[in-house]
Amino acid sequence: MAEIPHHDRIHGVEFSAFAALCYELEKTPGRLAKVAAAAEYLQKLDTQEVRPGVAFLSGRPFPVSDPRTLDVGPGALAEAYALPETRNGDRPLTILEAAEDFGRIADAAGKGSRREKFARLRALIEKTDAGERSILFRILHNELRVGLHDGLILEAIAKASGADLKTVRRAALFLSDLAEVAAIALADGAAALDNVDIKLFVPLLPMLSELSEDFAEIFKAHGGATALEYKYDGARIQIHKQGGHVRIWSRRLTEVTNSIPEIGALAQSEIAGESFILDGEVVAIGKDGRPFPFQELMRRFRRIHGVEAAAGEIPLRLYLFDCLYLDGVSLIDEPYAKRWEKLAQITKGNHLALRRITGSRADAEALLKESLAAGHEGLMAKSPASPYTPGNRGKLWFKIKPAETLDCVIVAADRGSGRRRGWLSNYHLAVADGQAAFAPVGKTFKGLTDKQFTEMTARLAALKTDDDGYTVTVKPEVVVEVAYNEIQKSPQYSSGFALRFARIKRIREEKDSRQASTLAQLQTLYERQFTAKSRR
Repeated sequence: MAEIPHHDRIHGVEFSAFAALCYELEKTPGRLAKVAAAAEYLQKLDTQEVRPGVAFLSGRPFPVSDPRTLDVGPGALAEAYALPETRNGDRPLTILEAAEDFGRIADAAGKGSRREKFARLRALIEKTDAGERSILFRILHNELRVGLHDGLILEAIAKASGADLKTVRRAALFLSDLAEVAAIALADGAAALDNVDIKLFVPLLPMLSELSEDFAEIFKAHGGATALEYKYDGARIQIHKQGGHVRIWSRRLTEVTNSIPEIGALAQSEIAGESFILDGEVVAIGKDGRPFPFQELMRRFRRIHGVEAAAGEIPLRLYLFDCLYLDGVSLIDEPYAKRWEKLAQITKGNHLALRRITGSRADAEALLKESLAAGHEGLMAKSPASPYTPGNRGKLWFKIKPAETLDCVIVAADRGSGRRRGWLSNYHLAVADGQAAFAPVGKTFKGLTDKQFTEMTARLAALKTDDDGYTVTVKPEVVVEVAYNEIQKSPQYSSGFALRFARIKRIREEKDSRQASTLAQLQTLYERQFTAKSRR
């Protein structure tokens, strides 16, 4: 890799050096070489530059723990792309200056804020040359596309700081922010990472589950019996409380405290404990007591203004299922059974996920039917002995969720990046619209093996009708069975619908595009969802 110049503390590392690193990483296929290049870059950063420097490396304008957002619309971005590719000023842009300018854009608020945001964005862009500008736009889109995922950045932090990789990964689970992990490791030394632990008002990555519909497998993995909970069709939240202060984060660690104030009030008034961290789910409930579709719930989460009115239109119900911290003591290493006991104590049995411990297949299947009939997604199966492992996925927790499927046609594919570089691997899915054409319903890169990715790339390349350098349009001949969680209304696609969590189950070699699912069938399936769900 080309040498990144080491600048003094007054001027700092130039943004052009970061851009050069990005272009080098794009051309570097090997994992070890990518890690080495990223580690060299991290070692060049001054203490103040580490947080923004790592955020940029993750493809973000701000670190994960920074709640600010740019809120620059697609229209403003389109105008920004059209700006002349000439730099204003003689002094090069530094990483710190870029971070400060992102902050100024985010801070523009109130009347005339759109105009002011664009003016500040324009001022930042005009400090860059053509090469820097391309990388800046990638950060604006939150996608750097250099094949450096979070796992490799953690390896780079370990290499740059001399810390043990296992310790770095553990710290990342507790801090949920690579920029913060890097700041501790590089400023305070590798030993400081050993002291990182669960902490109030620092959200943890949620514990994850594996998908299964085999109760025999689940009972065996959990020692004969498992704790079955309703899998609610809602949004995962993490509630932190200390004294009179409550903050709430979403599954993606975005703070949503102000969007769901009634949940904060409930946590303050109806749950005992001076301090706690709780894991749970909020569900949007209709007047009939059935859950609204997930899409309606997301409208509440995105609300900034008119929250009180929205609360009346889309009331929420809280279901808690874990207690990670209580009155100054971390519980994540305690077994699930003990954590549930603590949770039941502080809630007095209220606001808990419906739960049953069983080793009976018949009992489990009956509970699954009950959950689905109530409009929920299925069940969670949790080992009573399981600790809480943030961010980890394994057989300690299983998700039992029967999936609907559709036979979709692949009409285009995007070129992959990172580990999928060299493959056409993000597939544009469509259904037959009844008029000898196909209506798009979403995209997915999930479900195929590496071997199938390779084979599909060659197959689609032979069907190519157009190529803009990123997306390859193909003849609609390949049919795939696609599993999904829910059908949502979507103005993004001409079909009017989008498949939520689409993933390919198998390639339907025996079918051609004339046998694909139709838009009429999709409409019927969408309407059928409301036999168990509420409708606004």
